[in-house]
Amino acid sequence: MHAIASIGLATFLAGTGVMHFVVPGYFRRLVPAWLRRERLLVAVTGAAEVVSGALLLVPCTRSAGGWAAAVLITGYLVSHVDALCRARPDRPRLLERPAGAVARLVVNVLYIAWAVAVAGSAA
Repeated sequence: MHAIASIGLATFLAGTGVMHFVVPGYFRRLVPAWLRRERLLVAVTGAAEVVSGALLLVPCTRSAGGWAAAVLITGYLVSHVDALCRARPDRPRLLERPAGAVARLVVNVLYIAWAVAVAGSAA
């Protein structure tokens, strides 16, 4: 079971990391405007997701990969909290409405829990 959770997380992270380079515009929209340097942040986080995913695939680096993923995904809370603060019920996109912003936040916390569980079980 631990290997399945690790491989699943690795696949998710590596796939999402690659998507940072395939459709960077989508990810740039998620970066709060006050952070600036959207292009750089999207590229760096995409690369970090790919590296974390690779670390998760190797049993001897799985714990480090899980902790790296947990730290990285925790950093994304900034984006989700910012989206929640800016959410309005009349926005056309679901993720820009309060319910969508809360859902983003909850899902992000679940991803953190998944990464911590993988890191802890690999130790």
